[in-house]
Amino acid sequence: MLAPEQELLSSSKPIKYGELIILGYNGSLPKGDRGRRRSRFALFKRPKANGVKPSTVHSACSLQTAKAISNKNQHSVSYTLSRAQTVVVEYTHDSTTDMFQIGRSTESPIDFVVLDTVPGCHNKSGTMSSQSTISRFACRIVCQRAPPYTAHIYAAGFDSSKSIFLGEQAAKWWCSDSQMDGLTTNGVLVMRPQHGFTCESKAGSWREISVCGNVFKLRESRSTQKHGKPLVNECHELVDGTLIDLCGATLLWRSAEGLSHTPTPKHLEVLWRELNAARPQCPVDLHTLAFPSLERSSNPDHQLWAYLSCGHVHGHHGWRGSTEEDESQSGEDLGLEQGEREGECPLCRTRGLYVPLKLGLESGFYLDTAPPTHAFSPCGHVCSERTTHFWSRQLLPQGTQRLCPACPFCMQPLARHRKSVRLIFQGPLD
Repeated sequence: MLAPEQELLSSSKPIKYGELIILGYNGSLPKGDRGRRRSRFALFKRPKANGVKPSTVHSACSLQTAKAISNKNQHSVSYTLSRAQTVVVEYTHDSTTDMFQIGRSTESPIDFVVLDTVPGCHNKSGTMSSQSTISRFACRIVCQRAPPYTAHIYAAGFDSSKSIFLGEQAAKWWCSDSQMDGLTTNGVLVMRPQHGFTCESKAGSWREISVCGNVFKLRESRSTQKHGKPLVNECHELVDGTLIDLCGATLLWRSAEGLSHTPTPKHLEVLWRELNAARPQCPVDLHTLAFPSLERSSNPDHQLWAYLSCGHVHGHHGWRGSTEEDESQSGEDLGLEQGEREGECPLCRTRGLYVPLKLGLESGFYLDTAPPTHAFSPCGHVCSERTTHFWSRQLLPQGTQRLCPACPFCMQPLARHRKSVRLIFQGPLD
């Protein structure tokens, strides 16, 4: 038991369960974080518990079933088996848990509004997908209000009438305990890393989570009606570093404990200033280069560029060792992304992509507090060596079928043969 003064002290600071960070936005949305629409969302202990848990199952078409569906004060999940039969599971209040809901809808039950992420959209004036594949009520996370504050994820969220509806086309089935369970149309996928979000972490396998929180192997295709093989020995608890895919956006779960060991934006700023204090030089134009601080924008004359084949850092110079044929072709003709160039490094004569370097601003993606010495290829986002090594091994969903490594700061797929490069800076001549 805590003494009265200890209770007052412990209650003065809100308890954080963890945070959800959307991959691809590098610290903020293109048009700014506003309200429930932001790049990261913190889950705090609520003043009053709002969790729910399943209770009564109505399996026959009856007056009770109709009342359960129409009662807007009662949480329920409806499983439509046919036009003539709907199974309704009533949910009751759970005073031991807090519930948080994530989805595309802007209705009030959604705590964290998430829209589709287009790879590299942070640098394309906030371009978004015209047709979303994210469910309006995609998933819910339930956190225990008592230590150790464990968090669990479930597919689907309750709408404004406190209901979840799974239609005839949705995958659904009876469980051995006489409960119904099912999957959402495009599914909620989870990848729990081995050894958490640490330098020793190894990627786990992607799994699908059901409405009741059961774990399955992936379906043959994202929206097929037949669920994958049940994995009874695996659970739906979120551990630090768990990745959650909503078929259009991928989120990273960071526990409160894990975040306490993560570098802060201020710490990253110190690392960048230390790098700038070394006064890296452009070997061609011989002027000093610098990363911009968080308070000011980059000066084009001091912008750092690098050849991703060798890692040599330069300023933006016109000479690229290009042939006349190369000069006659635009970057689009060569199949390059905007901002990418191809040329020959003046120092080592190696040919390859020549891209501007960009700071990795989202501190939640970092595994350590080491200096920014490596860059992802081909996007040029800069962070620590262990951070690039970790994300280079993670297979992230791209669309409904493809899995490939991608830069967490912009979600651009990484190069097939060399996913990151160690940067080589030229020191001042004096």
